[in-house]
Amino acid sequence: MTLQESDILVYTTKVCPYCHAAKGLLNQKGVKFKEIDVSDPVERLALIEKAKGRKTVPQIFIKSQHIGGYDDLKALDDRGELDPLLL
Repeated sequence: MTLQESDILVYTTKVCPYCHAAKGLLNQKGVKFKEIDVSDPVERLALIEKAKGRKTVPQIFIKSQHIGGYDDLKALDDRGELDPLLL
Protein backbone atom coordinates (compact mmCIF):
# COMPACT_ATOMS: atom_id res chain seq x y z
CA MET A 1 0.00 0.00 0.00
CA THR A 2 1.35 3.40 -0.96
CA LEU A 3 1.17 6.32 1.44
CA GLN A 4 -1.18 9.10 0.49
CA GLU A 5 -0.36 12.76 1.07
CA SER A 6 -2.90 12.79 3.92
CA ASP A 7 -1.05 9.93 5.67
CA ILE A 8 1.79 12.28 6.66
CA LEU A 9 0.98 15.57 8.36
CA VAL A 10 3.66 18.15 9.08
CA TYR A 11 2.63 21.12 11.20
CA THR A 12 4.94 24.04 10.42
CA THR A 13 5.56 27.74 10.27
CA LYS A 14 7.25 29.48 7.35
CA VAL A 15 10.29 30.71 9.31
CA CYS A 16 11.14 27.56 11.29
CA PRO A 17 14.50 26.03 10.23
CA TYR A 18 13.59 22.68 11.79
CA CYS A 19 10.40 22.65 9.74
CA HIS A 20 12.45 23.12 6.58
CA ALA A 21 14.80 20.33 7.67
CA ALA A 22 11.90 17.93 8.34
CA LYS A 23 10.32 18.69 4.97
CA GLY A 24 13.70 18.26 3.31
CA LEU A 25 14.17 14.83 4.86
CA LEU A 26 10.69 13.72 3.82
CA ASN A 27 11.26 15.08 0.31
CA GLN A 28 14.56 13.20 0.18
CA LYS A 29 12.61 10.03 1.01
CA GLY A 30 10.31 10.79 -1.93
CA VAL A 31 7.10 10.82 0.09
CA LYS A 32 4.24 13.25 -0.21
CA PHE A 33 2.97 14.99 2.88
CA LYS A 34 0.40 17.55 3.86
CA GLU A 35 1.87 20.70 5.37
CA ILE A 36 -0.29 22.64 7.80
CA ASP A 37 0.85 26.18 8.64
CA VAL A 38 0.07 26.89 12.29
CA SER A 39 0.44 30.64 11.83
CA ASP A 40 -3.35 30.40 11.58
CA PRO A 41 -4.65 30.43 15.19
CA VAL A 42 -7.30 27.82 14.40
CA GLU A 43 -4.66 25.43 13.05
CA ARG A 44 -2.39 26.17 16.04
CA LEU A 45 -5.17 25.15 18.45
CA ALA A 46 -5.81 22.00 16.42
CA LEU A 47 -2.10 21.15 16.61
CA ILE A 48 -1.95 21.64 20.37
CA GLU A 49 -4.91 19.31 20.82
CA LYS A 50 -3.64 16.68 18.38
CA ALA A 51 -0.08 16.78 19.81
CA LYS A 52 -1.35 16.53 23.39
CA GLY A 53 -0.22 19.99 24.44
CA ARG A 54 2.94 20.35 22.38
CA LYS A 55 3.19 23.80 20.83
CA THR A 56 6.52 23.66 19.03
CA VAL A 57 6.96 23.05 15.33
CA PRO A 58 7.41 20.96 13.42
CA GLN A 59 5.09 18.30 14.74
CA ILE A 60 4.97 15.28 12.48
CA PHE A 61 2.36 12.53 12.24
CA ILE A 62 2.72 9.43 10.06
CA LYS A 63 -0.40 7.30 9.66
CA SER A 64 -1.87 9.06 12.72
CA GLN A 65 1.19 8.12 14.82
CA HIS A 66 2.74 11.14 16.50
CA ILE A 67 6.43 11.13 15.61
CA GLY A 68 7.33 14.42 17.30
CA GLY A 69 9.65 17.07 15.90
CA TYR A 70 12.54 17.09 13.46
CA ASP A 71 15.02 15.60 15.96
CA ASP A 72 12.63 12.68 16.53
CA LEU A 73 12.16 12.18 12.79
CA LYS A 74 15.92 12.27 12.18
CA ALA A 75 16.58 9.84 15.04
CA LEU A 76 14.08 7.40 13.53
CA ASP A 77 15.87 7.69 10.20
CA ASP A 78 19.30 7.24 11.79
CA ARG A 79 18.09 4.03 13.48
CA GLY A 80 16.63 2.74 10.21
CA GLU A 81 13.10 2.88 11.60
CA LEU A 82 11.68 5.64 9.39
CA ASP A 83 11.62 3.84 6.05
CA PRO A 84 9.36 1.02 7.32
CA LEU A 85 6.85 3.65 8.52
CA LEU A 86 6.82 5.16 5.04
CA LEU A 87 5.84 1.94 3.29
